[in-house]
Amino acid sequence: MDWQRFAQRIAAMAHDLLEQDSVAGTLERIVGSATELVEGCDAAGILILRGGEVRTLAVTGPLAEESHRLQERLKEGPCFDAACRRDGERVFRIADMTGIQQRWPAFAPQAAELGIGSMMGFLLGTDAENLGALNLYSRLPGRFDETSETAGWVLASHAAVALSSARHHAQMAEAVATRHVIGEAMGILMARRSIAENEAFNMLRSHSQNHNVKLREVASQVTELGALPGSK
Repeated sequence: MDWQRFAQRIAAMAHDLLEQDSVAGTLERIVGSATELVEGCDAAGILILRGGEVRTLAVTGPLAEESHRLQERLKEGPCFDAACRRDGERVFRIADMTGIQQRWPAFAPQAAELGIGSMMGFLLGTDAENLGALNLYSRLPGRFDETSETAGWVLASHAAVALSSARHHAQMAEAVATRHVIGEAMGILMARRSIAENEAFNMLRSHSQNHNVKLREVASQVTELGALPGSK
């Protein structure tokens, strides 16, 4: 591999990832970059685990999607282990899916039937945040070696930083929007009921707790209805 050219392409990808305007856009760009930057990579996907269930966040096509479903059903596989962060490992690789696999004996032969020849799974996360696993697939056996693993690890490291940043910005934007709609709802209640600011907020909070509805949703309803839902 021409590492100088690879470094230049990684730098360009990192800049491109930070330019994405949404978490979804960042995820899609990450999997697209994997097929562009890692030699032999025919498909890529990102998954996370929630309570033992696999949730696919982004894929380049059906091959990655089917692999994610297979690993969820079997509860084993490189990507499943990477997302679980088992044994502290960050990288998992199957060089030849047709060979004997002691670590993933159920997954490997069924993955081969899907058309997967070799694959790698990388923990996609930072020291403070587990973002899931980045999974790279080749239709041919023997396509991923130590050089491919290094390239994939570099890609995953840059991708994790960009994804963490995108999620942080999305959370900040949501927090600002939430404060805005709550403030608007409080203003409506204060005007209609001639009450103080803290009383208006307590009314919103009480309605939220009593009806098991998020505070932002209650505030949104107030801005639409001009009053608390169900009030006269």
